[in-house]
Amino acid sequence: MAITAAMVKELREKTGAGMMDCKKALTETGGDMEKAIEWLREKGIANAAKKAGRIAAEGVVDSYIHAGGRIGVLVEVNCETDFVAKTDEFKSFVKDIAMQIAAMAPKYVRREEVPAEEIEKEREILRQQALAEGKPENIVDKMVEGRLSKHFKEICLLEQPFVKDSDKTIDELVKEQIAKIGENISIRRFVRYEMGEGLEKREDNFAEEVMAQVKKG
Repeated sequence: MAITAAMVKELREKTGAGMMDCKKALTETGGDMEKAIEWLREKGIANAAKKAGRIAAEGVVDSYIHAGGRIGVLVEVNCETDFVAKTDEFKSFVKDIAMQIAAMAPKYVRREEVPAEEIEKEREILRQQALAEGKPENIVDKMVEGRLSKHFKEICLLEQPFVKDSDKTIDELVKEQIAKIGENISIRRFVRYEMGEGLEKREDNFAEEVMAQVKKG
C-alpha cells in the first residue's frame, strides 16, 4: 500500500511522533493506522514524543578518550532530573553517545543546526556531480535531494546509525532511552578532537579503530 503524506500527517497528529517515525510505522504495518499507532507505542516513540517538549536542564558532561589519547570527545546530554542523571543507565547511555561521536565524527547534533549556506553549497556540488554523470535535467533535482539526505546521515549525529546496532539511528536510541526512564533526554552539544587534525601527517583512520573497539566490547 502506498503511504501518502496525508496518512503520515494523520498519524503524527494522533501520536505526536516525528514525520519519519510515522512514515516508518505506516510502512512497517502496511498502512494500517491502528497498527501503526501500536507499533509506535511498542517502540516507545509515541510516549517519547509527548515528553520531547519538557524541559531537560539536568544531565552530565562526559568524555571518551580513544586508546593512546588520539581521539577525545566531550559531550553534554541533558535529562529532567538530577536523580536520573546519576543513574548508571543514563551514564552508560551518555558514554555510548560519546563513543559514537568518536567513531563516526559527526559535525552537528541535528540537521536543523547545519548552516543554510553549507546546505546550499553541498546541494550545488551534488547537482554538478549529477549533471557530470549525464543525468537528465528532469531527475537531477530529485537525485540531489536524495544524496543530500544521505549527506545529513553522515554529518548529523541523530541521523547516524548506532555503531553498536546499525539497525537503529541515534535518534531512535534516544527515544528508546526516553521511554525507559520516563524523562525527556536531549543531546545538547559536543566537541571532538583528533590528534594532529588539520596538520600534515601520515594517514590514520582512527575512527575505524574506535568502531572496531566498540564492536569488541
